[in-house]
Amino acid sequence: MVKITAADVNKLRKMTGAGMMDCKNALVEAEGDFEKAIEILRKKGQKVAAKRADRESSEGVVVATLNADKTRGVLISLNCETDFVAKNADFIQLAEDFGKVALNYNSKEEFLQAPFDGNISVADKLTEQTGVIGEKIEIGGFEVLEAPYLGSYIHSNKKIGTLVGLSKNIPGVEEVAHDVAMQVAAMSPVALDEQSVPQAVIDKELEIAKEQLRNEGKPENMLDKIAQGKLKKFFKENTLVNQAFIKDNKKSVADYVKSLDPELKVTGFKRVALG
Repeated sequence: MVKITAADVNKLRKMTGAGMMDCKNALVEAEGDFEKAIEILRKKGQKVAAKRADRESSEGVVVATLNADKTRGVLISLNCETDFVAKNADFIQLAEDFGKVALNYNSKEEFLQAPFDGNISVADKLTEQTGVIGEKIEIGGFEVLEAPYLGSYIHSNKKIGTLVGLSKNIPGVEEVAHDVAMQVAAMSPVALDEQSVPQAVIDKELEIAKEQLRNEGKPENMLDKIAQGKLKKFFKENTLVNQAFIKDNKKSVADYVKSLDPELKVTGFKRVALG
């Protein structure tokens, strides 16, 4: 039997916002698997605010770098062990320098082997700076996006960064792109639209919804129909173009974008977050 420690319970509580005993019981049932424990909590109707993929990150900074015509951008995070190092001006500058190099590569693996300052690779520079700083530092997130026009947003604490692609470069597009990039930072959508949600995610949401409905005593022959309604709500809350726009929740993000130009669309987004 897997031993569940108080630290494990506290970690799940921080990840989800669920109660301590609920977290402990879910971890016991899931035999220590955090993903399964989150799913168990949700099936039992717990209100879970999981931080998804960014929850395992430590300290550091996120930087966004765009090319001159704003058609290609890269987001990277430079991770470290303490907030003290993350706030250091030299560390932030190093992250920005890495970002300029990263703009020319399509994957983290290629980027790590890329030359930095001419005679040393990015990977070797990271090793060198680990010795200088006295903390392990590494590249965490690495995301590339291309579009006819890109906007970016870095949160004030430099721990969340986003890129958003729009279908046209037209007057007024800069503000729209920035607003939508801020939306992605704040609301952490799982996908661009309904069609972009992986089938595995849809299947899991339907399974969770049905289990919740069974626990509420709903008849089995009604589960599919009600679960589909819950799925529509999931799409509205978790797909970018369908989310309520944070600056005016009477309109969706798609509606806000079209207010500049009826043919303007969001083509994609990327998000990198720490902690």
